[in-house]
Amino acid sequence: MDKLKELYVQWAGSEPAAIQKLPAAGSNRAYYRMIAGDGSSVVGCVGTSRDENHAFVYLCQHFTRRKLPVPHLLAVSDDELRYLQTDLGNRSLFDAIRGGREAGGRYTLKEQELLRKAIRELPNIQIRGARELDFSNCYPQPTFDTDSVLFDLNYFKYCFLKATEIDFHELKLEADFRLLAKDLTAAGDTQGFLYRDFQARNIMLDGEGNPYFIDFQGGRRGPYYYDLASFLWQASAKYSNKLRRELIFEYYHALKQFTEVPTPHRFVERLSLFVLFRTLQVLGAYGFRGYFERKQHFIESIPPAIQNLREMIRQGAYPYPYLMKLLKQITELPQFQLVETTASRADGYKTTDRNPYTPHPQDGPATFSKYDGKGPLVVRVFSFSYRKGIPEDESGNGGGYVFDCRSTHNPGRYEPYKHLTGLDDPVIRFLEDDGEILTFLDSVYKLADAHVRRYMQRGFTSLMFSFGCTGGQHRSVYSAQHLAEHLHQKFGIEVHICHREQNITQVLRQN
Repeated sequence: MDKLKELYVQWAGSEPAAIQKLPAAGSNRAYYRMIAGDGSSVVGCVGTSRDENHAFVYLCQHFTRRKLPVPHLLAVSDDELRYLQTDLGNRSLFDAIRGGREAGGRYTLKEQELLRKAIRELPNIQIRGARELDFSNCYPQPTFDTDSVLFDLNYFKYCFLKATEIDFHELKLEADFRLLAKDLTAAGDTQGFLYRDFQARNIMLDGEGNPYFIDFQGGRRGPYYYDLASFLWQASAKYSNKLRRELIFEYYHALKQFTEVPTPHRFVERLSLFVLFRTLQVLGAYGFRGYFERKQHFIESIPPAIQNLREMIRQGAYPYPYLMKLLKQITELPQFQLVETTASRADGYKTTDRNPYTPHPQDGPATFSKYDGKGPLVVRVFSFSYRKGIPEDESGNGGGYVFDCRSTHNPGRYEPYKHLTGLDDPVIRFLEDDGEILTFLDSVYKLADAHVRRYMQRGFTSLMFSFGCTGGQHRSVYSAQHLAEHLHQKFGIEVHICHREQNITQVLRQN
């Protein structure tokens, strides 16, 4: 630590005003946030492996020259055991999509867009990052090859499979392992930069949700399928098959901007082999960390990984009959069946901090002052219950559009959602996962966009949209909030929101 501080002083010209140790990652490196007197900060790293640190230093400098989204190195010690890098903040993709994981894989549209941004950026670092890269600097080896595949498959065999106490034929299993290793390393795949540890924890987000990549020191030359499989089949993420397909589509079309790609059918066929391999690799790691190191977190992670295995067995036919027979046996073991867990609330969802749209006493009643008809366009958006009537138009212009949301699936019919609103994450996930509300709003957006654009051209100053449903609690609240945010983001205009039955108001100011 003292030597890291010396490096900081050499770089900054003064000692840091404060030092914060950051949470430990899976490696033996230690990270510190070093804060200057003016509040600016950098991140310092202390490692124990010179070769591993050298790999990071070399790759980081190379990626920076290629203008890729990675931290910039600011100073490196002569022995390369310590370095300083730009501070990318505290918000990782893993943290940003926590709600989707805790909701069992129901990701909101905002969370899905963060995932899309990350997956679209992956080919950039894989293909452009590999150009002019000297892979001899990679650690612990420069290339993804048959030996490295067999090492991981044997890791699965000895650290996980043997621990299940299933009887198996060593030679038959070894024959399938070698066949799989040969298929994974077959010539013809584009050899780019294989990140190897491409996961949500290793992706930092800036204020606009743009991804920055960290912890790539284990990368090497290899096929691009590996990272995609690692990311989309991470057991704890619980991505739905529909979301996985959409993210694969995003990746495939992003990849085409950088290199020639196989046909979609061939691409998916090759990807499925890496999904199988990556799942076995992960189970080997969980077995070692859980069964041998007695770390409960990894033991608890095994059933979700087994669930991925079940889905793979159902959906694909792999040409490794003995291996697949063993894997099917594993998925049927009672200790690997998924068990539903309960959260802290009676409705099964964790409580969160105050929703930004929930009124406080100082917010006042859910009403708007009458608009005087002078100045730029102001849009007012209401949610309401048909039982209590359509909201009045205080501008005197006649009320604008009224949309009936009652044709869409109603979450209020189900007990877990009865005391929530369309602003709460569980309801948002229900509606977006169901999809009917998205189709409904797609038509609304087109109509509203055309109307707002024409009103602005004609110099009109007031426009009103209202969304009604049975109770004015779920579907209408979701729809009104999303239209308001859509119009504000697209046109930069002032939008007043009133969720009448919830006594909630909000103003989105003109940009």
